[in-house]
Amino acid sequence: MDSQNNQNKGQNSSEKEKANNNTVMAVLSYIGPLVIISYLVSRSNQFVKFHIKQGLVLFGIEIILWILGSVMFSLWFLINIVNLFTLVLSIMGIVNVLQGKEKELPITGKFAKIFSI
Repeated sequence: MDSQNNQNKGQNSSEKEKANNNTVMAVLSYIGPLVIISYLVSRSNQFVKFHIKQGLVLFGIEIILWILGSVMFSLWFLINIVNLFTLVLSIMGIVNVLQGKEKELPITGKFAKIFSI
């Protein structure tokens, strides 16, 4: 009986470890270029894949803003406002991950469907 309990505990800890790993990978999806790590490590997990797609949209916006900012200094104020918006969306995505939700982000979430991973 004790060996069966130990085996169940081992399985439970393994499942918890996988869930924690998926949570970490999903959170990394919202931190700029770290979305690449999530993609390489956990793209087979449906939960992580959902958040990778959302993170890719935000990362794409950040790249576009970086390019525009280096070319058009006159748009500095507008670029900073959009950067702040992407930061807020990233925080919202991380909160959704920590709550275990697959909730689309406002405005940008619908563009995540473009990516086929």
